[in-house]
Amino acid sequence: MAFTKTTEQSSKYEHLEKMSVHDLLTNINNEDKTVPLAVEKAMPQIEALVSKVVEQMKKGGRLFYIGAGTSGRLGIVDASECPPTFGVPFDLVIGLIAGGDTAIRKAVEFAEDDKEQAWKDLSEWNINENDVVIGIAASGTTPYVVGGLEKCNENNITTGCISCNAGSPLALTAKFPIEVVVGPEFVTGSSRMKAGTAQKLVLNMISTATMIQLGRVKGNKMVDMQLSNVKLIDRGVRMIMGEIPVSYEEAKALLEQYGSVRKAIDHYNK
Repeated sequence: MAFTKTTEQSSKYEHLEKMSVHDLLTNINNEDKTVPLAVEKAMPQIEALVSKVVEQMKKGGRLFYIGAGTSGRLGIVDASECPPTFGVPFDLVIGLIAGGDTAIRKAVEFAEDDKEQAWKDLSEWNINENDVVIGIAASGTTPYVVGGLEKCNENNITTGCISCNAGSPLALTAKFPIEVVVGPEFVTGSSRMKAGTAQKLVLNMISTATMIQLGRVKGNKMVDMQLSNVKLIDRGVRMIMGEIPVSYEEAKALLEQYGSVRKAIDHYNK
């Protein structure tokens, strides 16, 4: 490889097994503090990708995340939280992981090494030129992810990535690469730590900014959220009370009648 995998370099800390709990936690926390600064350096790349995602979704496109291991699981978490948070269909943001759903809970041996499988997985969703595929891989070398983006490029599908090494094969393959270089992990090579945190932060930014741009937030409220439990129903009622002059009981009745905060407010104002 012509680039350096800083995510694989030796930890700055030695003899971890000899540290007290206090020292372990303090040192992990000190390393974690560096992650938002690394994300900040990648802001221009993040902005470029989000702008493209919004553009494609306004054409009717979808957003796909593909990854293996921790990276794949993080993509699935972000995708799965979009419907309850923003009230969008479950198939608008889709997370795919090497090894399939089994790999969400348990590692599937060698699944990430299959360079052809990601395209097969994407093809099951009838992927098309309006869609965007973001590959997630801390190393930037995962064959499942790199191979998937290569096939997308061949089929004129917009590609992006989130990696934590500069100049990786994945970043060179993606049309809209995001490189968040977090450096060596506290436990050497354990990229579920700083790299995983960086990926989670960027995923939050991508999905949240996209949904706001698509009109799925009003003011600063999740007015399209799914009312799937008592806590969220109560939150919805209080959102309504904050927007229109009604009592708790009246707001709850409106929410029950119209099924969403947005619809309840809109119907009242009409």
